[in-house]
Amino acid sequence: MTPAPRGRLATILRLASIVEGVTGLALLLVPALVIRLLLGAESEGVALAIARLCGIALAMLGWACWPGRRASFIASNGARAMLAYNATAALFLGWLGTAHGPVGWLLWPAVVLHAVIAALLVHSARHEN
Repeated sequence: MTPAPRGRLATILRLASIVEGVTGLALLLVPALVIRLLLGAESEGVALAIARLCGIALAMLGWACWPGRRASFIASNGARAMLAYNATAALFLGWLGTAHGPVGWLLWPAVVLHAVIAALLVHSARHEN
């Protein structure tokens, strides 16, 4: 296990983690507003779903890259980010499929794929520690 970053690197990582995490949460909670403020365009429908999925990815990136003590469950920031993203992406895409009517034929395989990847990461982490 590598030690947590110190000094300037830790400060930059904290700042970047806050910026990405806040941006991700904003995209998740108020995607139309963020798209309007960033791109000057109105959005609806599928653009909001894609913006929310991007929000999940950015929020999980911010969380996983926060410097400090390493998690005992998964030591690698990359593994934490992948687990967090795949688990929340599976939940969000599953919610889209059940709450928003007709969906494309790849939605449910994508839900299963994200859930399987998350489960494999959890399983692998438990057997490595």
